[in-house]
Amino acid sequence: MEPLRRRHRIGLNAAIMACLAGVSLMGCTPTLMPPGPAVTQPAFAPESLTMPDGARLPLHVWSSQGAPKAVIVALHGFNDYGTFIKAAGAYWSERGITTYAYDQRGFGDAPNRGLWAGSLAMAEDLASAARLIGARHPGVPLFVLGDSMGGAVALTAMTGPNRPRTDGVILIAPAVWGRSTMPFYQRWALWVSAHTVPAMTVTGRGLKITPSDNIEMLRALGRDPKVIKETRIDTIWGLTNLMDEALDVSAHFDATALILYGARDEIIPEKPMRAMLDRRPPAAKDCQTVIWYDDAYHMLVRDLAAERAWNDILVWIDARRAALPSQTHEVRSAPTRR
Repeated sequence: MEPLRRRHRIGLNAAIMACLAGVSLMGCTPTLMPPGPAVTQPAFAPESLTMPDGARLPLHVWSSQGAPKAVIVALHGFNDYGTFIKAAGAYWSERGITTYAYDQRGFGDAPNRGLWAGSLAMAEDLASAARLIGARHPGVPLFVLGDSMGGAVALTAMTGPNRPRTDGVILIAPAVWGRSTMPFYQRWALWVSAHTVPAMTVTGRGLKITPSDNIEMLRALGRDPKVIKETRIDTIWGLTNLMDEALDVSAHFDATALILYGARDEIIPEKPMRAMLDRRPPAAKDCQTVIWYDDAYHMLVRDLAAERAWNDILVWIDARRAALPSQTHEVRSAPTRR
């Protein structure tokens, strides 16, 4: 079991903790790979989305049998790529929902693998993707689903100036672990490392973090060459900037939403998750459903009990005011502190 754990500890907490190995100052700065100037119109193709700067983002699709009753645009988490949602996508496709997921810049087979594009670029890509996919399904409800880092991207996009047109947002363990909720030594280590050895890579080996109870799925990720195993320090720096922003803008997040979190999440701690929920506008809480699974992990849509979350999402899409199958807490707030 120990070799398996070492191989898969690539989560946010593991990577940031690994920054404690930072070395003496060398005068470097983090690398950012933002989009280039607009040179074309955004375009949809069966296997990719073309962004205004010409970047092609690989696209993965799980089509419904017959005309879809709803469409999901799904955003993957850190170091992952678009197939993260394949099991859920197949489940939903049999129940009338078409799911699209693309590899975000710097991940999977998207351009500049391993380098950070910036939160604005990722939010703009989501807005373009939602427009392109929505145009293919006129009149069909469209939902944005963000998992971990993808949830942070969704939060920034839905509170930004170019807000995607959606019928609802699904946040799965959103990455809102901003600096204000980190211990000082993690903030210090990350700053020093990002500004001294930004190109150094870390894996988080030796830290005991369990992202899921689905061991076979974790083994498959370890064998998948498209999943990033060694992460640049400046990419972690960029991710932390995104998490800062996502936590801040949660104070303005008023979209109709379903927010899912597992109490056994060791990647996004409970403290920042509660902070995000507490910051939401009071009026928004009336249109946002929160489910806190006591026995779920960070990768709750890929856990052994993942079908429970898939079904909750399905029911919520069908009737956003209805009680959900797994719902055990009041929809307008986080669970009572224990």
